[in-house]
Amino acid sequence: MTDLTADAQAPAQPGRNPAAPGGARTVASAVPQALVARLAAGVTAAGEPRTVDTVAPLTGERLATLPQSTPADVELAYELARRAQRNWAALPVRRRAAVLLRFHDLLLKRQDEVLDLIQAETGKARLHAFEEVLGAALAARHYGRAAQKYLRDRRRGGAVPVLTHTVEARRPKGVVGQISPWNYPLELSVGDALPAFVAGNAVVNKPDTQTALTALWARELLIEAGLPADLWQIVIGDGPVIGPAVVEHADYVSFTGSTRTGREVAQRAAARLVGASLELGGKNALLVLADADLDKAAEGAVRACFSSAGQLCISVERLFVHRSVADEFLARFAERTRALRLGGGLAYGADMGSLVSERQLEVVSGHVEEAVKAGATVLAGGRARPDLGPLFFEPTILDGVTPGMAVCAEETFGPVVSVYRFDTEDEAVAAANSTSYGLNSSVWTKDGRRGRAVAARLRTGTVNVNEAYAAAYGSVASPMGGMGDSGLGRRHGSEGILRYTEAQTIASQRLLPIGPSLGMDDARFAALFTTGLRAMKAFRLK
Repeated sequence: MTDLTADAQAPAQPGRNPAAPGGARTVASAVPQALVARLAAGVTAAGEPRTVDTVAPLTGERLATLPQSTPADVELAYELARRAQRNWAALPVRRRAAVLLRFHDLLLKRQDEVLDLIQAETGKARLHAFEEVLGAALAARHYGRAAQKYLRDRRRGGAVPVLTHTVEARRPKGVVGQISPWNYPLELSVGDALPAFVAGNAVVNKPDTQTALTALWARELLIEAGLPADLWQIVIGDGPVIGPAVVEHADYVSFTGSTRTGREVAQRAAARLVGASLELGGKNALLVLADADLDKAAEGAVRACFSSAGQLCISVERLFVHRSVADEFLARFAERTRALRLGGGLAYGADMGSLVSERQLEVVSGHVEEAVKAGATVLAGGRARPDLGPLFFEPTILDGVTPGMAVCAEETFGPVVSVYRFDTEDEAVAAANSTSYGLNSSVWTKDGRRGRAVAARLRTGTVNVNEAYAAAYGSVASPMGGMGDSGLGRRHGSEGILRYTEAQTIASQRLLPIGPSLGMDDARFAALFTTGLRAMKAFRLK
């Protein structure tokens, strides 16, 4: 990597981020055990299953005791789902789409219920939990309105004009095996399942155990909206135990998670000759060009780096700033970062919540400590905040990061961003493209055409110009996914629904066969078709 670290300055030791008002509501009151028991009944787990406890990241206290499924339970889930899928697939697309539109309305009406669950299970701030409601509602509305267009039969050019009538049809895969992560438990479970359902499939979903209540709540709401109960099966258990079983029985696999696990999932799916879409890790970059509006760029960088405490696949961990504006930009960015209010209240008001687990806290702390020991400078944050809760870590800006540090190339997946300076756009683009990842990126400039030109050179599945990540992700009619080690396939748009279908060509031949007929021999048939092929090219037929 080009040396982009020069001119690092060592400011005074940053102060502590302020605490947000907590409010009177607690996790225990918002997620009572009666609710937990009701939701847990939706897990496919026969007999007397083993149980596992989940912990509320905001307090460290036990949140829920949930049944664990076995590989046999996964097999049962597929049996139930397959029976339901046959009847579901026979319904007209408009009937299936109507369920999504009813779900959209119910979700918006009862969003406070799921906002409490998301906060309780992930520790994120309520505004960032709302992003999940927003994403799921956008997907429900889009596929509820557009599914008939995506899935309709399409007339295609036939082998012989007039004589061959050809139609491309779309058929559901069958039962989709879905493995969804803990960081966005609503959007990355139901949001990905909705296009599968409207395409005529069933889903067997293994959410992360820590955030299974949110997925179970979404299942309840979809059933209320009219989805057959057996069509969405939810199994819970350790990934190495039941994850392979989910892949083993699937007709298609949808996975969101780490690149390492994604490779294993892809190998298992390939061995069975079933398709898979994978959204994996990232080391996303934000570029501040010399002509950027620095206030807007600083505000955007805060959203890009610290939403959901940085536990967002498309959040930014590398920040490239033109040297001519670096000092001024960093002053504004650091000031805004230090002012972020940290808290775990179950209400709007906190700017950032906590990390989700002790493991995430260890990774974040380790990356920061190693970088500082190796010479990096902390411009903001840099420490845990046990005074606020067991898993809080301040939003952190590191300057002077070099390639030998883990935080430079490895995905931190926390509220930590490293700053690098550049002199030319070529240099910035090359540095941004220097990792094996390619998920999301962001470009800031006052010149929209220039921003789009730079965006076109970045090797990421989505690029946002003058926005952090929401502009591209929220454009649900367009595909979203990763290049390189960031994954395969796309969610959203036509690709997000057609991945759950098989293309079928139905060609009807009329009047004459495609072969010698009417008394002609092989030679005359070949000569006739040769003349016909030349004519079709001359008339520009496709």
